[in-house]
Amino acid sequence: MSEDNLNNPGVQIPLEMKGQVAITSLDKVYNWARSNSMWPMMFGLACCAIEMICTAASRYDLARFGMEVMRPSPRQADVMIVSGTVTKKMIPQIVRLYNQMAEPKYVIAMGACASGGGPFKEGYNVVPGVDKFIPVDVYIAGCPPTPQGLMHGLITLQKKIEQESIPNTRWYRKDPVPDIPVPVLGPDLFDPRKVNLIYTETHRPAPEALTSQGEEAQNG
Repeated sequence: MSEDNLNNPGVQIPLEMKGQVAITSLDKVYNWARSNSMWPMMFGLACCAIEMICTAASRYDLARFGMEVMRPSPRQADVMIVSGTVTKKMIPQIVRLYNQMAEPKYVIAMGACASGGGPFKEGYNVVPGVDKFIPVDVYIAGCPPTPQGLMHGLITLQKKIEQESIPNTRWYRKDPVPDIPVPVLGPDLFDPRKVNLIYTETHRPAPEALTSQGEEAQNG
């Protein structure tokens, strides 16, 4: 724990006490502990998952950041790395896993496919970005990103956590954090949050019908 990160610059520590006493805020200690003990969830979607596996191997050593424990259960993880192409068949399972993760939780969109659909964006079975359904904290560019790119994204997430304040975080508010509705996979994806918009658009009269109704009104 470095002195620059901990010590409050507005409080002077006597010279003989330096190295023994640190004056800081609860936010800094709490965020420092959380940012260095994040547990990613162990699941992958496509080719980006291979790079994620390489990053967890001995050459890159995620243990330096306290992230070497990849949990197979979402209830024990607090970082979701969406590594690969997000298909319409898979997004309901991703949302379900996200809802099962305990707060505080974070999402990293790894690679072009998870961030915006990648080269398959116009495909009939690909979601153009996982952020259409769950909140994303860090985007990592590349197709696929290198292990160094993923490490940079994890360090960026650490810096974001270090700037958080306990009273302003969503998991400490009095109101409960609602779960994200799981999309329904039918002929196409159906987002329950957009049911009113879908109903309005699908029941809107066609332009031809509006024109014919106007002509009838004028002739009548």
